[in-house]
Amino acid sequence: MNFDHSEERRMLADSLNRFISEQYTIDERHRINASEHGISSALWQQLADLGTMAALFREEEGGLGGSGFDIAVIFEALGRGLVLEPVLGSAVLAGSAIALVGNDAQRQWLEKIIDGSSIAAFAHEEPHAHHDLTRVETTAKPEQEGWRLQGAKAMVMYGGIADVFIVSARTQGSTSDEHGISLFVLPANTPGVSVHAIGLVDGGRAAELRLDDVWVGKEPLLGSVDQAYPIIEHVTARGILALCAEALGAMEVCKAATLDYLQTRKQFGVPIGQFQALQHRMADVLLEIEQARSAVINAAAAMEMDRLTRECAVSAAKFTIGRIGTLVSEESIQLHGGIGMTWELPLSHYAKRLIMIDHQLGDEDTHLQRYIALKKQIKDTADVD
Repeated sequence: MNFDHSEERRMLADSLNRFISEQYTIDERHRINASEHGISSALWQQLADLGTMAALFREEEGGLGGSGFDIAVIFEALGRGLVLEPVLGSAVLAGSAIALVGNDAQRQWLEKIIDGSSIAAFAHEEPHAHHDLTRVETTAKPEQEGWRLQGAKAMVMYGGIADVFIVSARTQGSTSDEHGISLFVLPANTPGVSVHAIGLVDGGRAAELRLDDVWVGKEPLLGSVDQAYPIIEHVTARGILALCAEALGAMEVCKAATLDYLQTRKQFGVPIGQFQALQHRMADVLLEIEQARSAVINAAAAMEMDRLTRECAVSAAKFTIGRIGTLVSEESIQLHGGIGMTWELPLSHYAKRLIMIDHQLGDEDTHLQRYIALKKQIKDTADVD
């Protein structure tokens, strides 16, 4: 299989990497992080103008790409710059759900997501779900030619500034059934929708979303009633790939910074990189990062394959990234010594982001168990055939 990027994808990657290196310095990130909403509207619009969001969607959806490798290229660049802007939540998660099953009216939101004029948020995770995609306690009951929604959502990425939410709710069945989950498109100003924004340890923002007797008509239903789980799973797979690629970009920066430190920091009159024990530790880091890259490539290629192959690949990648991200963070900090965790050194912020990525959309343990279960499904299917 040929993994070489197309000319268009390489051009986008070059433009995005150049823009981030020039405009998104660590000092600029600190300034954005300290602002009220935690993003820069100007930089967000510039990202859209570069085609960042458009590259995440197919041409028939109004985009320029939409493949797994498009996601990987874009998010590796965003990871290198520790970009705070909500490309993941708005375009990859919420936007993909609309692109997959949205009607003509709902796709008007997709146009605004792509051009950067609106921010969307994907509200699926719940306080007691523990990364279980099927566990939905929020309810939507038919009432007066519409729906009455009640419940709460947790860790809605950049929900505090979202213009519209894609909300999952149970319309049938028990709490953990795959069947019986539906999706709804709810503008942020819908009566009964309340948002409590919170800051995260890595500088990002999230929100808790409450739905208190929210009544809507039939129009907000996204896709078919009771049939949203495959959409949620597909969208989440794209999100996991994006996180893994972002982590890979962050790891590359940690690697480069640590190598530079080992070559310039001196003890006993020689660079500490000449000490064999440190060379061995750094060699392990380099090998593990290449393993992470292979996992991302495998997940990107699997986006166009059947469900079990896709889900196995993304769970394998997320487990691998969680393990290696922790290793790279710890080793980079320890090889830097005490300076490694200071606020002034960018490395500490990359380390925090790598640790946070492990806990988004399912942590290392969750995806190891899921990978084992999916492999068993594949084996059982093969035995039956």
